[in-house]
Formats: sequence, C-alpha cells, structure tokens
Amino acid sequence: MSIAGRGIYAYSEGKTSSPSLSPSPSHFDLVVIGAGSGGVSCAERAAGYGAKVAVFEGGAYGGTCVNVGCVPKKIMYNAAHLAESLDDAKEYGFDVEKKGFSWEKLKRSRDNYVRSLSNIYKTFLPDIGVTVISEYASFESTSPETKITTISAGGKRYTANHVVIAVGGAPDELPIPGGNLAINSDGFFSLEKLPKKTAIIGAGYIAVELAGVLNGLGGNTSLFVRGDTALRNFDNMIKSHLHDSMKHSGIQVNPWSIPERIVKEADGTLSLHLKNGQVHRGFEVIISAIGRHPLTPQLHLPSVSISTDNRGYIPVDEYQNTSTPGIYALGDVCGKVELTPMAVAAGRRLADRLFGGVPNAKADYDNVPTVVFSHPVIGTIGLTEEQARQKYPAEELKIYTSEFQNLYYGPFLDGDLMSEDKPLTKYKLICQGEEERVIGLHCIGMSSDEIIQGFGVAIKMGAIKSDFDSCVAIHPTASEELVTFGPWGKSKRRNQIEPK
Repeated sequence: MSIAGRGIYAYSEGKTSSPSLSPSPSHFDLVVIGAGSGGVSCAERAAGYGAKVAVFEGGAYGGTCVNVGCVPKKIMYNAAHLAESLDDAKEYGFDVEKKGFSWEKLKRSRDNYVRSLSNIYKTFLPDIGVTVISEYASFESTSPETKITTISAGGKRYTANHVVIAVGGAPDELPIPGGNLAINSDGFFSLEKLPKKTAIIGAGYIAVELAGVLNGLGGNTSLFVRGDTALRNFDNMIKSHLHDSMKHSGIQVNPWSIPERIVKEADGTLSLHLKNGQVHRGFEVIISAIGRHPLTPQLHLPSVSISTDNRGYIPVDEYQNTSTPGIYALGDVCGKVELTPMAVAAGRRLADRLFGGVPNAKADYDNVPTVVFSHPVIGTIGLTEEQARQKYPAEELKIYTSEFQNLYYGPFLDGDLMSEDKPLTKYKLICQGEEERVIGLHCIGMSSDEIIQGFGVAIKMGAIKSDFDSCVAIHPTASEELVTFGPWGKSKRRNQIEPK
C-alpha cells in the first residue's frame, strides 16, 4: 500500500457506471447511496418499518468514520494516551520502563479491527432484509409526475420512490507547488512506521488530533496554522489552553503560517516553504489536513435538477429534503455539523418520517456535543463565550470558570496544590437570563470526552444553573467542578464568576 493512501477507503471521485445498462429495472421503496454511518442507519431504520431498501457502496462499508476517521483515530489516540500513562506510572510506585514501541504491531491490530468492523457493516444489512449492491451509483433521471427516480450502477438501472444521498466527503488536496508530496489525513492511516519528523498543515480538529498522536508516540512534530491558534471556531479558553498545552508537550506550533510550496531535497527529506519567507526542513512526512469536500461530482446531480453550492455541498431543509422531491441528503455531504453521530441521527429521523408514520420527525442540529481527541482532550456543547456575547446583552450573561489540576496528578505534586509541569483542566459554563439557562459548556482536560455526554443531555433538556447546583457532587472527580461553581476568592484552585 502506498504511503500516500489517497482516498483508498473513500467514495471514489469521478468513477461512473458502465454505459451498457440493463433494460430491466429493480424497484425499491428506498435507495441509499453510500454506506457510511448515516446511510446505513437510515437503511436499517427503514427496513425495520418494512420498507424495501437497497444500499449502494463501491468502497469500504462504514464510510470515513469506520475506515479512516473516528474509529482508527481513537485507537491511535488511546496508544498515545497510554504512552503518557506509562511515563506517569512511576509516580504511583510502579517500576516501569518503556523498552520500545512497535508502530507496526499497533497498525496491524488497528487495521484488523477496522476491517472486521467494516465487514460487519456490510454483512448485517442483508440479515435485516436490505439489498446490498457493492457498486458506485449515479443519478439518471427523476419523474416530476410519479416522483420515481432512476439511478444506474454496475451496468444496471434501479428505480426508487425515495433516494438518500449519503456519500460523505474526502480530504482536500494541498493547492501549492509540491502539494502532491504531502499525504492527506486518509494517508496517515497507511503510514508503515512512525515518522521521525512530521509537519502537519491545518488548524482543525483533524490536524490537532494527528499532532497529538504523533507527538505522544515519540515523533518530532510541528503544526502549521494559518491564524494565531488552532480550532479557531472554538471558545477562546479552549483555543488558548490547547495552544499552551501543545507547546508544553513538545509540539512545535507555528502560527501565521501559510504554505507556499513543498520541496523534496537531495537526501529525500521534505522542506516546507511559507509565504512569510520561513523555510522548515528535514521532514520525513508532511500531512495536509486543511479541510474536506463532499463527494458529489460523480453523482450526476444535474440529471435530477439538484444544485450544489460553490464547494459542492447539497443544500437541504430541516427535514433533509433537497430541491428535488423524493431525493434527500444527509451527513457530511450537506456541510452542516459534519459529525458521525449527527449523520446517524439525521438518517434515523428521516426513516421515521418516510416510513414510520412520524410526519414531523427531523434531526435537531442545535446543542450538539462535540469532542476533540487532542492532548488534552476537549468536550464542548452550545455557544462559545464570543458567540453568546454577540447574541445576548452583557447584563444577561454570567460566565463561570474553573481551572485545577486533576487528582490523577496528586502523586506528582509533593504537597503543593499546583505544578507548572502538569496540565491544567479548565471548564467554562455560560449562562443566560435571570434563571441562568445554560447555553454553553466547554471543557478541556482529562476525561472531558466522557463528561460532556451526560451534561449534554442536561443542556438539551434546557437545564438552568440551579439544576446543576442541586445535583450532589461525586467526589473526588473532575466533573464535580461543574455542579459546585461559586466564588473561590484568589485560591490557586480557582472556581469563580468572570466579570461581565
């Protein structure tokens, strides 16, 4: 497998069906194009209601999440987190010595698991009555009178009353001279060994997560971002603390860095030239994580009168309807909340509406909890402080913050309550109105990924600050900070209300 691994698991761009088509169509109540998490969830729910369903997928089943996204990423995060834990073990009395790390062993185990999971996606569908067609599909036509849509795949025609587009997206290419010398985030999972020195270009969660993994496993890692920090759309507390934490951990963070070209040197290493005149040399691998685009061109959307925006995303309404009746789109192809669980929720609600007798069923895109598997990990839901201040008058807002060192680091502190050498956990609670309705919660630090799920439920239910206050704290935990907010004076361990 090539080190670049460009799109090896993704929906194939530009691949079309054979022009020699069967004259005998097969008809379905629902056709789903794309077997990622969103598409499969929609198909499964619809089949459960008794619909005749077909799923078309020419690539690996499970989509980006299973094959080159959430699942293998979390395994790599776990490995880096374990490496950090091994360093900490001696403070707990363990005689532990790290004698080496096998990237090859980890990759083999990870890939075996991913293949198994992808195969489960493919094999369980027929068991629930869904027809699986392992071909790429594209549109041929739709009838305004009958609302029947015709698609083609693998030299055959198929028709359906309803068609769901769930083909997902793929990494953007780096549009600079020498950009082809970089690999993309898909290619990261094809690396056969841990690079000694890596440059990562990008400011989003994918770039941040890959930087944390490579650095945590012992690689020399540099992150290049266009602005002052990574994660520019996150709360300022999150951005600032992550920036400081990455630098403290050894990641070389380079702000205000716009790539100009990549050059392969005589010794085989790569040099990254920036528009500010700086040149960074000696990289074994450069990873581009500058963004993603929807895989819509190969679908022949004009043949069914569906237009896209200037980036190829398909506009939909709150019920996942496209501009053409009987054709729907969900997941990353819509460009709104590009998260696997969001696509799953949208797919299930759509099936409920079409086949389950729930005419007003729709996914809720507000207050979606999000996690970034950075080092330290981030959990967030709702408005950032900056967004809240733009939306509400200052007198309506109360911002509660807390920063502390997790009890996990107690053995490192030698009686001192704080250590500059160990990471802080930081929380922020944003409340609005006289009742102090919770409109934003932002966490960075150990276990934030698990903490945010439960508090996300509370916020979706409309919790107010007094609901948090009335919940008895679980001690000793980090999450108890979120139900014990109040002024703490000038203690090093701060839990206070910020001034308006």
